[in-house]
Amino acid sequence: MKKLYKSRYDRKLLGVCGGIAEYLNVDSTWIRLAWAALVCFVGTGILAYILAALILPENPDNIV
Repeated sequence: MKKLYKSRYDRKLLGVCGGIAEYLNVDSTWIRLAWAALVCFVGTGILAYILAALILPENPDNIV
């Protein structure tokens, strides 16, 4: 069973977008673009990112 973690190696800030991309098996650029669109057009992206950064654990399998 797959679990959602923050990425340790594919990170720009805290690894949330990289972790979501690993979970969905897509390029992290698409996740970052979707996050940027949420921030610009809806305004909820920043709050969602902060909550995910606080809740999601680091991936124990990724080695820096």
